[in-house]
Amino acid sequence: MLFAEVVAVSAEVAGTRSRTAKIAALAAVIRAAGPGAVRPVVAWLSGELLQGRLGAGWRTVARTVDGLAPAEEPALTVEDVTAALDELAGTSGAGSVARRDAVLTGMFGRATAAEQRFLIGLVTGELRQGALAGVVTDAVARAAEVPLETVRRAAMLSGSLPDTAAAALRGGAAELAGFGLEVLRGIAPMLASPAEDVASAMTDLGPDVSVEFKLDGARIQVHRIGDDVRVYTRTLRDITDAVPEIVAVARELPCRSVVLDGESLALTDAGRPRPFQETMSRFGSTESRETLLRPYFFDCLHLDGRDLLDEPLSVRLDALQEVAGALRIPALSRPTPDEAAAHYSAALAAGHEGVMVKALDSPYAAGRRGRSWQKVKQTHTVDLVVLGAEWGYGRRTGMLSNLHLGARDPDGGEPIMVGKTFKGLTDALLRWQTEEFPRHERERDQNTVYLRPEIVVEIELDGVQVSRRYPGGVALRFARVLRYRPDKTAAEADTIEAVRALLPG
Repeated sequence: MLFAEVVAVSAEVAGTRSRTAKIAALAAVIRAAGPGAVRPVVAWLSGELLQGRLGAGWRTVARTVDGLAPAEEPALTVEDVTAALDELAGTSGAGSVARRDAVLTGMFGRATAAEQRFLIGLVTGELRQGALAGVVTDAVARAAEVPLETVRRAAMLSGSLPDTAAAALRGGAAELAGFGLEVLRGIAPMLASPAEDVASAMTDLGPDVSVEFKLDGARIQVHRIGDDVRVYTRTLRDITDAVPEIVAVARELPCRSVVLDGESLALTDAGRPRPFQETMSRFGSTESRETLLRPYFFDCLHLDGRDLLDEPLSVRLDALQEVAGALRIPALSRPTPDEAAAHYSAALAAGHEGVMVKALDSPYAAGRRGRSWQKVKQTHTVDLVVLGAEWGYGRRTGMLSNLHLGARDPDGGEPIMVGKTFKGLTDALLRWQTEEFPRHERERDQNTVYLRPEIVVEIELDGVQVSRRYPGGVALRFARVLRYRPDKTAAEADTIEAVRALLPG
């Protein structure tokens, strides 16, 4: 397959806001790619690389492309580009800079102008084409003529949409049925939907629920076979080496193999949760371990050879109690409304965010956000993408201050701006923003630094209101920064629909 076909469909998808049109265009090129080329094609159309990091940043690519005349006619194939990217990823050691430049020059020198633009975005991680993984997943299902839920499940269990696409085109639903939970390989976590309060969540889900503390920690997924342990974040980043205390706890559990879902917390001497940033700081370092993390678990997905994903939550909680009862998050099973309300108050008094209300008959929907799990917090919070920041004035002169905030477009387009705020920013956050934001800069003018949509911030607000000022038709009311979410990607930010759902009535 010619690489130009992938570039053309990327441009077509970027040029329409119609989800149906995006899916149709993507499905056609995925079908045409066939099993041989579909893995890189699906990865590229999702804005990702099969090879992960290439060791070639923006400056390297810009230096290579500068003054390099594009080809007049397309000649690069998908296989050509894949081979070049493989070589880039495998280049290291003495002389690697020269070899990397040679590979880049060879690839870009054979590319047309449109292909060069696509490759620049792909290699530098800045490809913006309106095709998030969710849209590409729909396209894979259509291309392979396989039920969407079958594709979603296989992708979440395999941890790889490109691998899922190849299997779907090769063997259809029958081959996708072979994907299952594999201990030591992370799976996408089940997510919760917001609820107004405990009473409304219980009215929605009925009396057969579990009500548990919603800890102000960082999500972890712990896998173990024998003495081999892996710990993953909510984005499936392997942090095993950074959290030896959690690994030690996992090895002491009375089982041979297990997969647990939970939270990790840094605690004060009084047993109360430390600030979220202190917990997250441990995930990025294998050196500084002064702050110990305590794991708490709320679900068991596998125990001693038995996969539990499709079992009801009640069965999974029994397994959790059996293997890690002392590490369970405080929870009530089938509480009365008064008991549930008291549990919510107790969670807040202990310094946590609120509670989770979960249907006891619900299976574990990996990677999905549904109504079977509902989160109740003390105030409205949304996770938004930072689109830019304005230079401050007065005591904030020289600091990046007022944030431009966007909600995720569920159809894969650019985030949709819903407001600005400079409230809640401490001096430490202002200093951090001013140092960090230029690393994500897309462009700037005299007043504002505009960012690539990569940084997620949790915003506390009193509500939203209808507004013609912003393209989403809504604006945030009394928005203030609660914290940054380095554990989340822009693809996990709240959607514009979730923000609109906060409108009164």
